[in-house]
Amino acid sequence: MLDAAAASPLAGRRVVLGVTAGIAAYKAVEVCRRMVDAGAHVVPVLTEDALRFVGAVTFTALASEPARTALYGADDAIPHTHLGQTADLVVVAPATANTLARYAAGIADDLLTNTLLATRAPVLVAPAMHTEMWEHPSVRENLETLRRRGVHVCDPESGRLAGGDVGEGRLADPARIVAMAEEICARGHDLAGVRVVVTAGGTREAIDPVRFIGNRSSGRMGHALARAAATRGAAVTLITSSSLPVPAGIDVVTVTTAADVEREVLARFEDAHVVVMAAAVADFRPKVVAADKIKKGGGTPEIVLEPTPDILAGLGARKTHQILVGFAAETTRVAEHAAEKLAAKRVDIMVANDVSAPDAGFEVETNRAMLIDGSGSVIETPLLSKLSLAEVILDRVAVRLGRDTTRESQ
Repeated sequence: MLDAAAASPLAGRRVVLGVTAGIAAYKAVEVCRRMVDAGAHVVPVLTEDALRFVGAVTFTALASEPARTALYGADDAIPHTHLGQTADLVVVAPATANTLARYAAGIADDLLTNTLLATRAPVLVAPAMHTEMWEHPSVRENLETLRRRGVHVCDPESGRLAGGDVGEGRLADPARIVAMAEEICARGHDLAGVRVVVTAGGTREAIDPVRFIGNRSSGRMGHALARAAATRGAAVTLITSSSLPVPAGIDVVTVTTAADVEREVLARFEDAHVVVMAAAVADFRPKVVAADKIKKGGGTPEIVLEPTPDILAGLGARKTHQILVGFAAETTRVAEHAAEKLAAKRVDIMVANDVSAPDAGFEVETNRAMLIDGSGSVIETPLLSKLSLAEVILDRVAVRLGRDTTRESQ
């Protein structure tokens, strides 16, 4: 057990374990035990209604400190601030629909929700509820809000639920929750001191003052990469055409055209350690931009296009020390086209995906991808949230930087 604890990324970490009011609360006892066995210093925080399902004395006996249950009445006048500031990780298991809604809305009306708002540590929530609740649009929207803010989600499983029902919504296995907690702690601040430039969103190439040539990119993938890199300690500049919200601490540069992207990336390229070209930059633009709106009555206009600069290839030719990550949005022969681009453009890591799939690529919250590097290594991911895919990409970047050699064999 000592060897296992010493090897765990949770060893020596201070973890706040939030337990909310669901029948799955009894499984949080096993989560607590496993984290303590892994060497974590676990502080249980139980909501008042959680005590209807489990007892505080059980967690007190297993955890590293007595269970906390109230915002007021303790020796510490501001327990939530202390818990939030000193935590290395906050885990909420189970996380009920009610708790997720309050957390997403920023409501702090008990010790746990106050702690969640008072921490800058990574947060992992493990939802558990009946299938109908899990599938409700409000629950999905709240989870997406939390994911955009950088909260990690351990999705529930299918299986037997309370009352004899069977379906999706069952709390993830405690071993899976703890494994995800270990993964989050393993990343830590592995990109501290690294300067990362990320491009995001599609470009708009003007036809006239009203119309433009564009694409379906929402910018979600690039924004997820910027958020994940900042969480891992990097100094991040996000060059984006998207209006998506951006966390504090990220330097944001707004762009519109391919020429804008090229100019802003080149201005920062020399000082960057990592450049991630996630933006869907237009390949063509109108050769002549009309000064006034083109009127329909004037007949069908002929728009002559010219190629835009190949920014990724230009960066590949210029790079000295930089790690260059490119994206290949394909609809056919994905692996073949991605490998060709990797070699031709001197890219270190190429992220390729089939954007014809309805659940991946443009304008959706999820993605699946193939990561190819110059050594011939290929990693294919399952369908993931874009934030989760961002973490996979940054794991490979960390390996290339020599920040995490333990992932070389993965």
